[in-house]
Amino acid sequence: MLHRETHRVERIGWLRAAVLGANDGLVSTASLIVGVAAAASSQGAVLIAGVAGLAAGAMSMAAGEYVSVSSQSDTEKADLARETSELARDHEAEVRELAGIYAARGVTPDLATEVAKQMMAHDALGAHARDELGISEITTARPIQAAITSAVTFSAGAALPLVVAALAPLAGLALWVAGSALLGLALLGALGAKAGGAPIGRSVARVVFWGALAMGITAGVGRLFGVVA
Repeated sequence: MLHRETHRVERIGWLRAAVLGANDGLVSTASLIVGVAAAASSQGAVLIAGVAGLAAGAMSMAAGEYVSVSSQSDTEKADLARETSELARDHEAEVRELAGIYAARGVTPDLATEVAKQMMAHDALGAHARDELGISEITTARPIQAAITSAVTFSAGAALPLVVAALAPLAGLALWVAGSALLGLALLGALGAKAGGAPIGRSVARVVFWGALAMGITAGVGRLFGVVA
């Protein structure tokens, strides 16, 4: 009986954008809030800066992901168009090329040629896209999906430090925001590692380290240039 296998690599398109968006939203917004709070600003100013950072960051992430992934998609389309032209111009050469790919992977030359002919009889462009160009349904670029995922997850990540900044007393606001952000990053690191099948400890340590570094630097900048009202 046929059975359906689920592989983690199938999640790579949206998982990368989701993890990047959530981490960036949490780190950048928390760092911004910590930096402004370190400058001894009012709580209202801190919240305004945080909300502005959330809006700007979400739009920036969406636009950046869309442009980046669209460039990948354009490249894939250009390669597929070129392959379509080559298939129409010299079909036999394309059969030999595909057979050479299979032979290089360990298939005997005669069998490789037969497999190439059968694969191309079924779906010539699909066979070359997958085995020559490395383009498949799993890895195909999806700009809209990446943009929406990044914007939504950035906003979700940025919401945590904003909520903490709204509730925490101004005197200890920076510490409250930094502590909650580090806990949030640890959770995101663990969830991302679990979803992707990676070691959890290493993933958590990585995101917490860089998050702490970012907040430490912005706090230092805020303290250095801040003016007490």
